[in-house]
Amino acid sequence: MKKILSFLVLLSSILFATQGFVTYDVDGKEYEGYYSSPSKNAPLVFMVHDWDGLTDYEVKRAQMLYDLGYATFAVDLYGKGIRPTALEDKKALTSGLYKDREKMRKLLNAGLNEAKNLGANINNSIGTGYCFGGAAILEMARSGADLKSFIPFHGGLNTPKGQDYSNIKGSVVVFHGTADKVVPIQDFANLAQQLEERKIPHEMITYSGAPHAFTVFGSASYHEKADKSSWNRFVEVLNETLK
Repeated sequence: MKKILSFLVLLSSILFATQGFVTYDVDGKEYEGYYSSPSKNAPLVFMVHDWDGLTDYEVKRAQMLYDLGYATFAVDLYGKGIRPTALEDKKALTSGLYKDREKMRKLLNAGLNEAKNLGANINNSIGTGYCFGGAAILEMARSGADLKSFIPFHGGLNTPKGQDYSNIKGSVVVFHGTADKVVPIQDFANLAQQLEERKIPHEMITYSGAPHAFTVFGSASYHEKADKSSWNRFVEVLNETLK
């Protein structure tokens, strides 16, 4: 009987497992996220892409999480098929969202709602993001999104004028390169101070010699030691935070 039950549980997990791109609508415009889940009710990692849009990089990270037993929903903040390669296009798209924080929040929430519609366990979830996505996940934190932790990798750490962390519902874990010339170390220190003043649980980690975008495989900025160390701690935080 136990063998039969074990087989049924295994079969249920196999049948539920899913990986692939999903199209959803926000205000009449199509967006294309990526959803993967190894089993029913798997803890969820809500992921925000870098400034080049949702690419193979986020899919690779989602696969790594899938192999560890975590579901991932990688949200799309640009629109279906919009994956900029030119520097000016990347700047224009991110600048547009930085200037319209309400739109950014709406798109983040729409992605989380789509994850819920797909069966993701949003009640047992954390948020993460890379570079631009790191800044976006902190925007989501300040909005009061009900996630257990917000974890930017080499993300923008500046708090916009008129905003604060009074509505945050989870902890914050920051992975930052000390050699980052895009996001100044002063922003890192200021964020730590803001979180401490509000008694928000947080962990702030810097890596010596690591530049901006230090986790991006195959790029000139890739820093293997910082990438592997931050990923290992990230997985530990997931195991500590998610049931």
